[in-house]
Amino acid sequence: MTNSRPSEPIITLIDSNVLLDIATEDPRWADWSDANVAQARDDGTVVINPIIYAEVSVGYESIESLDDALPASDFKREALPFAAGFLAGKAFLVYRQRGGARSSPIADFYVGAHAATKRYRLLTRDPSRYRTYFPSVELIAPDSSPSSARPNP
Repeated sequence: MTNSRPSEPIITLIDSNVLLDIATEDPRWADWSDANVAQARDDGTVVINPIIYAEVSVGYESIESLDDALPASDFKREALPFAAGFLAGKAFLVYRQRGGARSSPIADFYVGAHAATKRYRLLTRDPSRYRTYFPSVELIAPDSSPSSARPNP
């Protein structure tokens, strides 16, 4: 399933794990993540939200250094829609009913719900929770295709 019709722009929400791979120069995943962020930019607009921004911020000393790493000209900042908050709560309820142990919704539920409610693609390196709780979201993930399943050594 794709998030766009021919006349609609392609928008990709970038998960924090992908951005952290690049920022930390992860030896296994940095090249894969960098190439897929570049492809998402070529395809259309890339988006982050305050939750993704917060997760990435832990590796930076100042907001200025984080903004240098994630320039607003490259990464559109978008607020979390209220509809996404509602959907995140519903996904969390299903998670708890299935035996999940956490007592409050985790970031992945908000990120997945944001992508689902806005019909964005989601670039992530950890697709399992998104596949389970947000099956309508088009994922770009290491196992999305045979060629992307192998990170650069």
